[in-house]
Amino acid sequence: MPMSADFKDRLTLRIEEIVAYFGTPFHIYDEKGILETCQALKKAFAGARFFQEFYAVKALPNPSVLALIRQAGFGFDCSSAAELMLSREVGARGEDIMFTSNNTTLEEFQLAAADGGCLLNLDDVTLIPKVPQMPDLICFRYNPGPRRGGNAIIGKPEEAKYGVSHEQLVGAYRAARERGARRFGLHTMLVSNELQADYMVETARMLLQEVERISVELGIVFEFINIGGGLGIPYRPEEAPLDLVGMGFQITALLAAFEEQHGYQPRLFLESGRYVTGPHGVLVTTVINEKNIYRRYVGVDACMSALMRPGMYGAYHHIAVVGKPQGKSERVVDVVGSLCENNDKFAIQRPLPDIVPGDLLLIQDTGAHGHSMGFNYNGKLRPKELLLRSGGAVELIRRAETPADYFATLAFEPRVLQPAAG
Repeated sequence: MPMSADFKDRLTLRIEEIVAYFGTPFHIYDEKGILETCQALKKAFAGARFFQEFYAVKALPNPSVLALIRQAGFGFDCSSAAELMLSREVGARGEDIMFTSNNTTLEEFQLAAADGGCLLNLDDVTLIPKVPQMPDLICFRYNPGPRRGGNAIIGKPEEAKYGVSHEQLVGAYRAARERGARRFGLHTMLVSNELQADYMVETARMLLQEVERISVELGIVFEFINIGGGLGIPYRPEEAPLDLVGMGFQITALLAAFEEQHGYQPRLFLESGRYVTGPHGVLVTTVINEKNIYRRYVGVDACMSALMRPGMYGAYHHIAVVGKPQGKSERVVDVVGSLCENNDKFAIQRPLPDIVPGDLLLIQDTGAHGHSMGFNYNGKLRPKELLLRSGGAVELIRRAETPADYFATLAFEPRVLQPAAG
C-alpha cells in the first residue's frame, strides 16, 4: 500500500539530506512504524490467554531491525542456520526461537539444539529418527492437502513441499513420543500475503480440530498452536487492508470455546514477517536515464538485485516521485534497472508523474522480502540499508556490498582431488 502518511512526511522532509549524505540506492526502514505494528498485533490478540509472535527472520534479516522486534517482546521464526545465529545475536534463546526444518541437515539440527536450544518444528516424518536428541517439546508442521485451498503465491497445499500430511500426523506424534518427547505443539503455514481475515480464522479452527483429533487418539495435551505467517499487506492503493482486529477477535473466541469444552487453552503463536515490517520499508533510487523506443523507459540506479519481487512474481510495488504528486502530468512508463534480463522491471506500463533524470523514486513496501531476496547475478551488488529512528536520526545498518565482497569467495587455498593411482 502507499506508505503511511506519517512515514512519508518524515522521510520526504529529510530525503534530499539523506541522499546527499548516503547516496542511492538504499532501503530505509521506519522504526516508529515497525514498533507501532508490533503493538497492534499484541493488542489484537490480547484476548488469548497467551499470545506470542515469532517474527519471520527471512523477511528482513538485519540485526538492528531484529533488535527492535525483540524489544517489542517478540521471538523469531527461523528456517536456516544463519537465521538461528542472527536471532541469538540479538538475545533470543530457547523457546524464543521456533526453528522450522525443511530438508534439514544433521549440522543444522545440532546448531538448533545448541546454545539454549529452540522450539523444533519438524516438517517431515522421516526427520524424526534423524534428530540427534529428541527435545522434550516437539512440534509438527501440518499440511492438510486438498482439505484446504492455498493462494496464488504459495500454491495449493497438496502441491507444496512442506509439512506432514493429514494421514501421517497422528503417527508423527506417536513416533516423537516414543523417542522421548513429552510436550507438544501444532503448526501450519498455508498462504502468503493473505488479505482475507476469514482464511486465517479458519486456519485456527482447523488446528484446534486437529488438536482435538490427535489428543483423543494419543491422550496428549497440546501446549500451543501456531497458525503460521502469511498475513498480507495491501500493496496496491485500491486494496483493502487485512482486518486484524476482527481476525484477532474471532480467533480468541475460538480459543475460549475450546477451553470451555476441554478445560484448557493452548497458547497462540503467529509468525508474521511481511505484516510487521513490509509497509515500513522503502527502496530509494535515482533516475539516471530515459529511453524512448516502442515504450518509454525510466532507468534507475537500483535493479532487480535490490528488489526481485516484481520480476519474480509480477508483484506490484507502489512508486512515488519525490516532489511530484501523483495525478499531475502523468506519462505511462516502465521503470527498469540495468540487469541483463528483461524482467528487471520495478513497474510495467505505470502512469507516473513526468520523470526526468535526477528525480528520486520511492519504491514502497520493501520492508519484507526486499533486500533479503537480493542476489548477485551480473555481478550486481546489493545496496545499503538505513534505519529512520523514532527521534529522527538516520542510521546505516548495513553497508552496500563492494566488489571485494563479490570476489571474496575466490580467495582460497587451492585444493585438488587427484584420481586414484592405477
